[in-house]
Amino acid sequence: MNEKIVPLHQLPIGAFGKVKKLSSQGNVRRRMLDLGLITDTRVESLRKSPSGDPTAYEIRGAVIALRSEEASKILVEIVEG
Repeated sequence: MNEKIVPLHQLPIGAFGKVKKLSSQGNVRRRMLDLGLITDTRVESLRKSPSGDPTAYEIRGAVIALRSEEASKILVEIVEG
């Protein structure tokens, strides 16, 4: 099976991913878990802000904006919509 694993901030706009790993620590990790970013959670990349950072993602029915620094520590597998 040919999986494509990328950091969340590299997920193209309009694409879907499944969370595979969180590499953040401490309070940031707790925040990501509280937002529902646990293993196999489906995430859709919706849009970037005009400045390019942060990016809006749909996570479990909520739209959440994450900075590239935070999103780079979330590894996702690109999946079909």
